[in-house]
Amino acid sequence: IDKVIGTRHYINNHFDQGLNLDLLSPIRFTSKFHLLRLFKKYYGQTPKEYLIEKRLEQAKEMLCKGTNISDTCYDIGFESPGSFSTLFKARFGFTPSAFQKRATFTKSNHF
Repeated sequence: IDKVIGTRHYINNHFDQGLNLDLLSPIRFTSKFHLLRLFKKYYGQTPKEYLIEKRLEQAKEMLCKGTNISDTCYDIGFESPGSFSTLFKARFGFTPSAFQKRATFTKSNHF
C-alpha cells in the first residue's frame, strides 16, 4: 500500500508534468503493471484517470481565478487545448470557456 500512496502523492505534487506508468513505476520501485493493478484496487481508477481528474480539478480553480484557457491547459500539463476542452466538458458538462463565463458571472453577482 505504501507504493500506491506514494504514487498518489507523487501525482498530486507533479500533476503538471508529463507523467506516465514508465516514469511512475521506477519511482516506487515496482513494475508498471503491478502499480496499475494496485492503484486501481485501492483508488478505483488508474493512475492516468487519477492524473486527469487532478488536472481538471486544478483547471477549475485556475479558470475561476481568471487564468486564460490556453495558459490553464498548458500549466496543468495538457499538451492540446482540444483534448483539454473535450475532457473538461465530459467531466463538468461545460466547455472551459462556458465554465469560466459562468464562474465570472456568479462571482460578480455575489457583490
